[in-house]
Amino acid sequence: MSASGGTKAIVAALGANLAIAAAKFVAFAFSGSSSMLAEGVHSLADSGNQALLLVGGKKAQREATPQHPFGYGRERYIYAFLVSIVLFSVGGMFAVYEGYEKIKHPHEIEHWYWPVGVLVFAIIAESFSFRTAIKESNELRGSHSWSQFIRRSKAPELPVVLLEDFGALIGLVLALGGVGLALLTGDGVWDGIGTVCIGVLLILIALVLAAETKSLLLGESAGPEDTEKIEAAMVDGATVTGIIHMRTLHLGPEELLVAAKIAVKHDDTAAQVASAIDAAESRIRTAVPIARVIYLEPDIYSETEAAKGPDREATPGGPSQSPADH
Repeated sequence: MSASGGTKAIVAALGANLAIAAAKFVAFAFSGSSSMLAEGVHSLADSGNQALLLVGGKKAQREATPQHPFGYGRERYIYAFLVSIVLFSVGGMFAVYEGYEKIKHPHEIEHWYWPVGVLVFAIIAESFSFRTAIKESNELRGSHSWSQFIRRSKAPELPVVLLEDFGALIGLVLALGGVGLALLTGDGVWDGIGTVCIGVLLILIALVLAAETKSLLLGESAGPEDTEKIEAAMVDGATVTGIIHMRTLHLGPEELLVAAKIAVKHDDTAAQVASAIDAAESRIRTAVPIARVIYLEPDIYSETEAAKGPDREATPGGPSQSPADH
């Protein structure tokens, strides 16, 4: 996933959220609506989250060092995980607490036109931000569904912005419903209920983000399409006759480590094997440009040893398995 698309969506969301946050706090000051306060804090948290994503993207561009030989690509994952923490605590938990207090101590909404006007403005602004995120994501999503795109994406920025903007739009509708019911019934409890609903929504989105980002932090392999391309490019049928086993790992959204044990013929010379490995690395980088760190270990393939067990991860040519291992 290109970082430029994610950055464009982040900047669009940041500008929208800063304007919306200011408007919501003004509306809260005039109306006393807890939904407006919760939404104002929500937008402020979203603005901070987008700033975190921008910082993470900048830090990830640093060159590799002896202490961090594989670079800093995972900085983007770390800052995306921080986003889920902020969304959970500052956004979700605060809204639930504020809504609970409003339900216990309800009061009528004053100057109703302030919250209603700001919520309508916020829905329009968030829609433009959401539209930008959808447009940038569609260029990379391909035939995948939205849930597959969010789950399989190796770059965290667009999924984070998509979920934040989606949550913001639903939250605005909930806030508008809470304020509207409070005005129609004259009972401020509805405003508190709307606020609690906003908090629960934000907590659920934060948990989804945390789960997906945790998986990236632990280290994910290449996707099925890239794996197939790497395997096809690695084997030339002449010197590299097969793949004994292979591991891939994302060092960052746009940097992939490939490590494999490859099968070569027993009568190949060291020069032939070294040349074949160089050629295989070149083919892999052509097929999958993000495969930037490649380690290939040659081994002699033995059909006899391979036939001793179905385990594809075993090393044919190595020691045979004991009966207890079967």
